[in-house]
Amino acid sequence: MPELLPYSTLADAVTAYRDTGDFARLLDRIGAIAANAPVDQLIEAAEPFRDIPEVIGPVYEYVVRARPDDARALVTLANAYWLAGRGAETVGELAGRALAADPALRAAWHLWALSESDARARTDRWRQVTDRFPEDELARALLADNAASVAGAESDPEALALAIRTYESLLATAREEQRAVLERAITTLKGWSL
Repeated sequence: MPELLPYSTLADAVTAYRDTGDFARLLDRIGAIAANAPVDQLIEAAEPFRDIPEVIGPVYEYVVRARPDDARALVTLANAYWLAGRGAETVGELAGRALAADPALRAAWHLWALSESDARARTDRWRQVTDRFPEDELARALLADNAASVAGAESDPEALALAIRTYESLLATAREEQRAVLERAITTLKGWSL
């Protein structure tokens, strides 16, 4: 059963890594597995370890080398890099490549916006995401949060108005516990004098 090879060997490699913490050995084993496994099987074998950036990142480096225009693979690698602290520039570059490959992939847009280090520019990016995906409540919440941050840091009344408007737009679909948080945020922001 050669198709089981990537699954069992990757699981064994992760178990050994968890036991020893030997990252160099983990990388060696992932390299050996990736060299001998078809990409689709490698992706499937890595699925149970998506929450371990030190596993999914190296695996998806191989996947992206094999499929440089695979938007989902680029996003998975970018997300692993983000979680591992690889830096906004690297994540932003991968997110940009993913957007070029598939402009409809919302996850790529999220990473693209998230990776912007300047708060005002990040707010503008979240505005673009919400314009493209108006029903994306997470993007709207992040737009509001970033706008509030800009308003507070720069005493910007336009950013403050954007934050309030965006939080208010989230009230329509908010659950009870979310509603209380949103109402507190709106009340607080309306009390600011800039």
